[in-house]
Amino acid sequence: MQKKLEMFPIFSSLPREYLSKMENISQIRRYPAGKSIFMENDPGIGFYGIIDGKIKIFKISPLGKEHILHIFGPGEVFAEVAVFTGLDFPANALALEDSALVFFPRDRFRTLLSENPDLSLSLLGLMSVRLRQLVAKVEELSLKEVPARLATHLLLLRENTGRDEFDLDVNKSQLAAMLGTIPETLSRVIRKMKDEDLIRIEGSKVELLDVQSLGQLAVGEFRL
Repeated sequence: MQKKLEMFPIFSSLPREYLSKMENISQIRRYPAGKSIFMENDPGIGFYGIIDGKIKIFKISPLGKEHILHIFGPGEVFAEVAVFTGLDFPANALALEDSALVFFPRDRFRTLLSENPDLSLSLLGLMSVRLRQLVAKVEELSLKEVPARLATHLLLLRENTGRDEFDLDVNKSQLAAMLGTIPETLSRVIRKMKDEDLIRIEGSKVELLDVQSLGQLAVGEFRL
């Protein structure tokens, strides 16, 4: 288990004695694709780290529209706010793929935090990153048009992979939900980007052909 915990950046620098303590309070949970992990307003009983698979965090509007807040993959943790607040989960979590998770019960983990200030600082650092991501998400959805949102997302994937050619991290319907639009609108924007020779896309594979123009599109200096 310690080697599994070391795959999480938030835990990787901790001494082995602390990893052993975390191992003692954690549980391995497996979820098939399509299985709900928790629902919005369920009690926030703990948080999760992803060993294998992919997890979707989303909310449903009063009109039934799904909005994806984040997609998490191996090495990432989610629902960690429950550790500090003790409040209900603020969104839904669902396995997009067959997934193996490590679960940390809230009460036992809080006891561990009180004994390990370094771990507390690591979690606070993670929460600050989450806050920046949320602020960026709000700005993106409220101020940018769909082409700029898509360009921003593609450039982020390029930054994360270090390549101009990569696989989309979600399918196009899920990508539309992440960008706050509908699949038909997303398809039109993708066609325009292809016509302008900004991208090449086949199935889930994307190649960025004009990174400079995509950057200008992302910040509003260029419009389709």
